Amino acid sequence: MVYTGVLTKMQTEFLEPIQYYLVFKNDFIHVNQLLNKPIDIKLIGHQCLSCGLDRPIYRQGFCKTCFFNQPLAGDWIMRPELSTAHLGIEDRDLEFEKQVQLQPHIVYLANSSNVKVGVTRKGQVPTRWIDQGAHEAIEIVEVPNRYLAGITEVALKEHVADKTNWRTMLKNDIKDEDLLEWRQKLKQYIPEEAQPYFIENNTETHIDFPVEHYPLKPKSLNLSKTPHYSGKLVGIKGQYLIFEDNTVFNVRANEGLVVELSM
Repeated sequence: MVYTGVLTKMQTEFLEPIQYYLVFKNDFIHVNQLLNKPIDIKLIGHQCLSCGLDRPIYRQGFCKTCFFNQPLAGDWIMRPELSTAHLGIEDRDLEFEKQVQLQPHIVYLANSSNVKVGVTRKGQVPTRWIDQGAHEAIEIVEVPNRYLAGITEVALKEHVADKTNWRTMLKNDIKDEDLLEWRQKLKQYIPEEAQPYFIENNTETHIDFPVEHYPLKPKSLNLSKTPHYSGKLVGIKGQYLIFEDNTVFNVRANEGLVVELSM
């Protein structure tokens, strides 16, 4: 069977284990059904997720022109503390920015390679945690806009990590943590503006990924350098496909690439 399409991040279902889907324009692949089977991946082009043109992908699935013009690639996406829609101040498209920024956001703790703090829209829980490969997570604060979530994250990352080590996450070289205890320990560092939104009573969310074998020494597949790869799929974690030879492929990091997948 051969599928051709533009890569976008895998869609997920929060089941045990997580169910993964690669969605193309006219078809989709239930990736869990490919476990323990050989897959052939071939790069055949590029398609910017904004303008749709065959241009080299710069970042986040966008060509360079769109990356510096589209509101979805604004600095406030990666740095929510830079959000200004609550002040009525435009970055690139105020109406769009109001839609995204002026809605409930969650500040959370997730354990993927270590305990880290992060921010996501409320509607993206638990999808955000799944995409990061976290096996456990908990909400700390629920605030009404992205700016408050951003300043809370900035304050907390002085006391806890804000990055995931992808190699450690993929090797599953991690330990369980008491996130309730971490939440209470970090409460004192939440900014005054966000203190009323602290979540007192909730529990950890636990996530089970479909992995048969974890790689001992993960090596990342770069389709720009290796445009044709074949391997046996043995796991899916975060947005990574894990192959038997320790090769791993980050689907989200390759958004905008046009590929041919053969099974």
